[in-house]
Amino acid sequence: MKYLIKYFIDFTVLVFLYVFVFLKRWRTQGRDRLLVNTLMYAYLSLVLYFTMMPVVVSIPSMLDHPYKPMNLVPFIDVSLGRGDFFRQVFLNVIMTLPFGFLFPLTQDKRAKFGVTVLFCFFMSLGIELLQPFFDRSSDITDLITNAIGGVLGYGLYVVFKPVTFWILERLKTR
Repeated sequence: MKYLIKYFIDFTVLVFLYVFVFLKRWRTQGRDRLLVNTLMYAYLSLVLYFTMMPVVVSIPSMLDHPYKPMNLVPFIDVSLGRGDFFRQVFLNVIMTLPFGFLFPLTQDKRAKFGVTVLFCFFMSLGIELLQPFFDRSSDITDLITNAIGGVLGYGLYVVFKPVTFWILERLKTR
């Protein structure tokens, strides 16, 4: 039960931020912007859930354990046959596919490929650098596979751009 309360606190903070900070601003930009930004916010909240939560209740004890440096040997689990490495690689790629798709939609001038991948990399780097503070491990392989996921997500964005913009245009006119 205590474990669920920790997550409940984090999700309460995320909902509070959405309702009282972002929703008002996004609603004035139109339904299309509201939809895209809300989807990105929900996606980033899920990434936070899977990579770092619980956060709020962990802040007081963030420095109570030694910082474990990032593993800087790419794909060491694969080469040593440790754990379920294919599953981990697959999940890391899948985790950032939505970022590669949604990020260009959140940009007013429609972000280009390089900008999208760079922001995806920076998001992943931020997560990997912060994870040890929450007593989690961090790995260069995650950075690489997350960037690959961003690239593939951007590819999906390019493929589905006509349909996506058609849907967003219909939301504007309603």
